[in-house]
Amino acid sequence: MNELRSRAIKLLARREHTRAELAKKLALHGTQEEIESVLADLERSGLLSDARAASAYVRGHAARFGAARLRQTLRTKGVAVELIEEQVVGLPNEIDRAREIWTKKFGTAPVDAREWAKQARFLQSRGFASDVIRRLLREPVDD
Repeated sequence: MNELRSRAIKLLARREHTRAELAKKLALHGTQEEIESVLADLERSGLLSDARAASAYVRGHAARFGAARLRQTLRTKGVAVELIEEQVVGLPNEIDRAREIWTKKFGTAPVDAREWAKQARFLQSRGFASDVIRRLLREPVDD
């Protein structure tokens, strides 16, 4: 059990993990009961927090991804929907973030339908909504 706890603490020392992520990483090293006991102990002591893990992820990735991608990734990490929405609501304007990413990658308005599709696919893969992409590519640079 002490070995399991120290393994969990080493993982948490590298970066924040959600409860589900940590449980998955510890699954090969202990029984379900031992893992649950260690996770509960870590939560009580404040070393494990889904809210903190979600916040750290959003802070680290919001500059590169849209809200849809952030939401999906947090869902796969086992974060509750309420916590996800708390984190995503506080983000800067989606169109401004998309414009910043688009400018770094392309910088010039699409000249034809093929280029427009390429730029739209890029932004879509980053998790930006279709309406944001259409608005950005229609008016790429603010006057």
